[in-house]
Amino acid sequence: MTRPWLKHYDKGVPTEIEYPEVPLWKLLENTARKYPDHVALEFMGRTIGYRQLWESVQKFAGALQAQGLAPGDRVAIMLPNCPQFVIAFYGTLAAGGVCVNVNPLYTPRELRHQLSDAGAETLIILDLLWPRYAEIEADVPVKRVFTTGIQDYLPFPKNLLFPLKARREKRWVNLPQHPKRLDFKKALQSAAPIEQPYNAQPDELALLQYTGGTTGVAKGAMLSHRNLVANTYQSLAWGGEEVKNLEGKGVMLGAIPFFHVYGMTVAMNYGIAAGYKIVLLPRPEVKPCIEAIEKHGVTHFPGVPTLYVGFNNFPNIEKRKVGTVKVCISGSAALPVEVTKKFEQLTGGKLVEGYGLTEAAPCTHCNPLTGQRKIGSIGIPMPGVDAKVVDENLQELPPGQVGELAVRGPNVMLGYWQRPEETSKAIKIDWLLTGDMARMDEDGYFYIVDRKKDMIIAGGYNIYPREVEEVLYAHPKVAEAAVVGVPDEYRGETVAAFIVPKPGQELSEEELDQHCRANLAAYKVPRIYVFRSELPKTAVGKVLRRELREALLKERNKVGS
Repeated sequence: MTRPWLKHYDKGVPTEIEYPEVPLWKLLENTARKYPDHVALEFMGRTIGYRQLWESVQKFAGALQAQGLAPGDRVAIMLPNCPQFVIAFYGTLAAGGVCVNVNPLYTPRELRHQLSDAGAETLIILDLLWPRYAEIEADVPVKRVFTTGIQDYLPFPKNLLFPLKARREKRWVNLPQHPKRLDFKKALQSAAPIEQPYNAQPDELALLQYTGGTTGVAKGAMLSHRNLVANTYQSLAWGGEEVKNLEGKGVMLGAIPFFHVYGMTVAMNYGIAAGYKIVLLPRPEVKPCIEAIEKHGVTHFPGVPTLYVGFNNFPNIEKRKVGTVKVCISGSAALPVEVTKKFEQLTGGKLVEGYGLTEAAPCTHCNPLTGQRKIGSIGIPMPGVDAKVVDENLQELPPGQVGELAVRGPNVMLGYWQRPEETSKAIKIDWLLTGDMARMDEDGYFYIVDRKKDMIIAGGYNIYPREVEEVLYAHPKVAEAAVVGVPDEYRGETVAAFIVPKPGQELSEEELDQHCRANLAAYKVPRIYVFRSELPKTAVGKVLRRELREALLKERNKVGS
């Protein structure tokens, strides 16, 4: 197939990707050998070097095997970004286990589904979350639970103050004596390091990453060691010569959750493979991000649009010392043009939009860091990734036409866990159908028009929420915007816009309507405006459109009755 995008690669970016056929844990072992005394993790004042991190991983792998873990057994990790997450993740792989990333915000119902579906026999959980597990203990296959607390890796005196603060806020949990419960910290202290880490084959399963929970029952994408290693090297290669010079010297902001596939690859695995210091933040909040940038000289700030929006609108951001930021890749949702412009003005760094999905480990596209960037585009396929736009019969469409985006490469999943029918719908002759509507221009740059399922059909016209949101974000008083389709007797569906005004700004429906009518065809202009102080989001910062839609419908039904 023709690859018009190759001529737009930055200097030093290879057209084909070379990656070692090794287990993922090998990336950490290699860096520990190369930079043993460099800081690997910084957590609220506590630092851990690469040699120390690798030794902890080997010990935790030994602890798992001592508990009876066999190759292929699933280990669920329900932790925020903290040293224990990194140790548990790499330790599980070194022991031959399969990681199952679990969102710490999950309710008992969601946790029950994921543990049962994955058949996880081991759970590693934050102590404060124990009650959620206790509620469903009888319904899941878990045989052992390692508990750990934020305080376990805090420096003195924070390690003593944290429990006091948690008690004062009535969040503290007194852990019971329980036959299945093991203390993570004590297990590390007493365990013998694993003699030989498990030498997984490239296509062996490494991770079950659950996806699809916002639209139905979550299903596990099966990601192999090859998938995860390849995507880490694809992401590293994308930096070209500019980023190569930062090996062993860069500082990665670990704010986006590692339990999400984007944070896991672009912050954790990328940072470790490059020998960076990773500054861990348990929550992706704007104020701690800014403070971390100033204190640690952060060079890499992967994030999501809502995080950059919050950064741009933070009080007196113009006076903060954030000029060390060099590389920011935005993923998970569409990046509004105005957000990009302001962020780059504030930091002097580059903020480029990328694209990926859980099923591709996740990165497939990105705008060049130093070459031609096309605002509004997700960029071009990364080394080793092929992409095309197809119609309903899977026939490739010419540039400019809208269809479904399909991708293939060494980072594409093995399939969905125990769901062969779902797998056969998603993967057709090595091509992964993404479910996103897109177009490609003559240069090979791709544009996501919208999620196939988010498209609004009003009066026979196709309306893509992203286009309307771009216009709303261009209004000087709008901080955040989200657009959904709601049922309409006359048009079938109509456009509803949810707006968060900028702090201190008065904003009316009339102002927004005039702005939209000046920039959109009449049929795309929102008919409903809802003002909110905030928008509901997933843990990684993606706006929950379905929740907005359901809330609006509920409100309309109340009024109607």
